[in-house]
Amino acid sequence: MARLLLVEDDATIRTPLMRALRERGHAVASVGSALDGVQSALADRPDLVVLDLGLPDLDGREMLRMLRAVSQVPVIVATARDDENEMVRVLDTGADDYLVKPFTAAQLDARIRAVLRRGATTATDPAITVGELVIDPGARQVTLAGVPIELTPREFDLLHHLAGRAGQVVTKRELMTEVWQIPYGGADKTVDVHLSWLRRKLGESATAPRYLHTVRGVGVRLGPP
Repeated sequence: MARLLLVEDDATIRTPLMRALRERGHAVASVGSALDGVQSALADRPDLVVLDLGLPDLDGREMLRMLRAVSQVPVIVATARDDENEMVRVLDTGADDYLVKPFTAAQLDARIRAVLRRGATTATDPAITVGELVIDPGARQVTLAGVPIELTPREFDLLHHLAGRAGQVVTKRELMTEVWQIPYGGADKTVDVHLSWLRRKLGESATAPRYLHTVRGVGVRLGPP
């Protein structure tokens, strides 16, 4: 059983969805606005938040940004917006998954269980060391030569995925599937932008790489200098 917070202002969606999730064994609380959602998430500490984007006070992406500033609670965005660019923006903001309406309670329940499984696995994974770079998934902390590096949630997930395959070339399609949870191509620029941000924080560049090496036409490899 998971403790869920449903942030949805449409009662015709919220009420039957709460009932269906409770029938599947979850404890579900709900609110109808973004600000109430942030307050409830911080006060009640749910295991996972299901977030609609079309909220009456603030856009759901703004709520997600506020939440990510103070909490790492898993968030599944459930919305009618099916635009790929919007999906990428929301995932970049820190959502763990993105589900397009209409969907069934069974589909949402499967996504909830998958996200919670991923979180449980990451929290128990051992720290990974590549050269002087140390990635600690339990604490979600990265240090380089003993100095902490501040990463966004998406930057951390990207680096952790590459570190788990250190020495191997990882394709952009795999990164989109495993890190951004988008099982198709077409968003290579998103990967490139995040790799550029990572390089800057690691004190390197694409033309003078130390840890992140681009293999042209294939993908990227993380390895020691």
